[in-house]
Amino acid sequence: MKFENVTVDLISNIYFDGNVTSRNIFFSDGSLKTLGVMLKGEYEFKTSKKEIMEISSGEMHVLLPNSKDWKIFIENTSFEIPANSSFKVKIKKITNYCCSYID
Repeated sequence: MKFENVTVDLISNIYFDGNVTSRNIFFSDGSLKTLGVMLKGEYEFKTSKKEIMEISSGEMHVLLPNSKDWKIFIENTSFEIPANSSFKVKIKKITNYCCSYID
């Protein structure tokens, strides 16, 4: 995946004591994505907007909202999370991702 004609924040977003980091990517149409890395660990995220999470490398075990079963997402797969919800992830090896925020 390659992005062109974008603006990138120089300062990264840092979560969970530096185990999850991302950078904001702003597109000319006003849309926002983040490119990030997650290190080994377990994390819970809350959403304000609908999100589409694309895995570019690694493996993400995900407990989606209102689900009892963990699902595994690997390179070149994606999943959606509704706005105003939360989801949990387990990372067993370094994982790169791209998250799109949908109004």
